[in-house]
Amino acid sequence: MGKLIVRCFAVSLDGYGAGPDQSVDHPLGVGGPALHHWYYPTRTFRSMHTDADDGTTGVDDAFAQRGFRNVGAWILGRNMFGPVRGPWPDDSWRGWWGDEPPYHVPAFVLTHHPRAPLEMKGGTTFHFVTDGIEAALERARAAAGDKDVRVGGGVHTVRQYIRAGLVDSLHLVFSPVLLGAGEHLLGGIDLPALGYRVTEHQPTAAATHIVLERDAAG
Repeated sequence: MGKLIVRCFAVSLDGYGAGPDQSVDHPLGVGGPALHHWYYPTRTFRSMHTDADDGTTGVDDAFAQRGFRNVGAWILGRNMFGPVRGPWPDDSWRGWWGDEPPYHVPAFVLTHHPRAPLEMKGGTTFHFVTDGIEAALERARAAAGDKDVRVGGGVHTVRQYIRAGLVDSLHLVFSPVLLGAGEHLLGGIDLPALGYRVTEHQPTAAATHIVLERDAAG
């Protein structure tokens, strides 16, 4: 069985993983895109989201590449999938990413409201899970087989899995920005008590990469 991982999760210096007031116009919250300025120039990002065959190839790109390695399924919070709140009015919202999302494997969306699976181009099928984080993880692991399951976000979803002691490996990217408000990632979470220790730390011109691993006895 693979690990449950969080990869390339960008955080501001004051601890926010998203800005305030998420909406269609601000899917990452107000100010949120600044968290990802380390990622946008990389070859990994540009090859996935543009037709250009260029981009940076240094340490930031290496971490971005690692984020997609050996991933057999994703788990997403409902806010990560879209801005719709409450019962689904219809099936018109199909995600932020257009016809071909960047996942290319099954993705399990946490929600309180049922919806039929949504098959997209490129191998992504969104499955909507209404019975909690453990059920979503069980289904994602079944879909992933021997590969890893990656928790993509948002902040509340990552916090739930960390608090439950389910995340095996956590890669955070501290971006040199201050948001002042939004969704705080680690507030009130005692990482050492949960068994986490820092196993990698590497600064670049654009960010600082921190990898934490959870001891099996944690």
